[in-house]
Amino acid sequence: MFARLAFLALAALLALPAHADEPPEAKATARIFSQIRHDPARLAAFMRAFPKGADLHNHLLGAIYAESLLKWAAQDGDCISLTQAKILPSHCRLGMTGDAPANVVVENADAENAMIDAFSMRNFAPTSTDHSGHDHFFAAFNRFITVAPQHEGDMLAEALDHAGNDHILYVELMISPALGAMNNAGARNPLPGADFDAARKALATDLTPIVLQARRETDAMEQRARAILQCDTPQAHPGCAVTARYLFQTIRTMPPALVFAQLAAGYELAHTDPRFVGVNIVAPEDHPIALRDYGLQMRMFQALNHAYPDVKLSLHAGELAPGLVPPEELRHHIRDAVEIAGAKRIGHGADIAWEDNPADLLRDMATRRVMVEINLTSNDEILNLRGPGHPFSLYRKAGVPTALSTDDEGISRGDLTQEYIRAVATWPLSYGELKTLSRNGLTYAFIPGKSLWEHDQIITICQAPQSFACASFLHGNEKARLQLALEQNFADFEQTISREPLFQ
Repeated sequence: MFARLAFLALAALLALPAHADEPPEAKATARIFSQIRHDPARLAAFMRAFPKGADLHNHLLGAIYAESLLKWAAQDGDCISLTQAKILPSHCRLGMTGDAPANVVVENADAENAMIDAFSMRNFAPTSTDHSGHDHFFAAFNRFITVAPQHEGDMLAEALDHAGNDHILYVELMISPALGAMNNAGARNPLPGADFDAARKALATDLTPIVLQARRETDAMEQRARAILQCDTPQAHPGCAVTARYLFQTIRTMPPALVFAQLAAGYELAHTDPRFVGVNIVAPEDHPIALRDYGLQMRMFQALNHAYPDVKLSLHAGELAPGLVPPEELRHHIRDAVEIAGAKRIGHGADIAWEDNPADLLRDMATRRVMVEINLTSNDEILNLRGPGHPFSLYRKAGVPTALSTDDEGISRGDLTQEYIRAVATWPLSYGELKTLSRNGLTYAFIPGKSLWEHDQIITICQAPQSFACASFLHGNEKARLQLALEQNFADFEQTISREPLFQ
């Protein structure tokens, strides 16, 4: 086994763009990229095939395209309210004006297109009743959420296949299994002020059955997905090759007792089930309850970190912009997520320039290696934050690690390739910098294992890839093995691109 691991290490490391001695195919690919970066069609083909390490900010519910949601609603015999543009949790009742069976809607092009627009950002244009991209984006979830519980496995299969076809190796999907049971436990156990230790002890008898339920739901989701993808058969879909892990997502707009119950169960789930590699908190950050309870929620994370020091956090923070909230709300969210809650990664971080002493915060994040998950498309659609006004370059200049991610690719009607194309169109990124962004996805993933990379160099023991020490390092090291797979994918990509007439 060690000999095989050493061979795999050698095969991948021979292709590493180490610095002064890059292979000729890598140099040729870099030249080609510089020549085609302003040619949209060829750039799209190039970036589609470009190896992408990971998508670390991906909500499973928001990753699904509206066409699939409508198809499942039709299969289930659900009813659609045409006036509310919403899938209803029942069959249609006789005489209900404005309702139509989903199977009828999907056979009517005009009706289906109207639903697709309602379930996503496609063709969005402000109206008197639907006046902002922010509101339309977040309202979309409630329009189709009733179809989701019966199709979680189908959703996972679609998300993995999209990732596989987009040349992504690893995804961390945000999900909330057993959420109802967690909320019920929270309702039975009101918070005793801010005594979080007492609150956690009060929930202790609830946590075991809730976590078991969450694991069973996840088991069923994965089994269904693998069946759809035909994994372990000659007809296996591309999604079978994608490694999937999960972040438990807590809903920040609920009452404090419910939020704490979700967090306590989420921490326990991440502590006991290796498929759950961390915890997050979601929903609109500008919601009145989210704003009111932001500091309280950060202290909840702080308290639970002491009980579960092995659980990692990637927190939505700074998904805000001037005018969306009062100025004081722009001053501390990212800092609190890092310094109080102890986040290892930040999702969005869009309002960093409006934080108190942003230069100091950026230096702190760079020192701590707190990575920022950059979501260019959703920041445009939700916050009207686009182009050079986005803080992506600010983070990079400060030395804060970044990686591109999709957020809600079904609602945005995009994918990770689209995020890379947006980045290239806005900033003068080199091919080498694109590779670093791709590598960062795996370096800062919460998948277990030590990184193959240290200070932009291969770790010392693998500088001699044929060594027993390097093989030992790879043994049982899932992170490093995925990083090696990415390097081999880069080598294959560069060999193909450097010889492809389309790019000459």
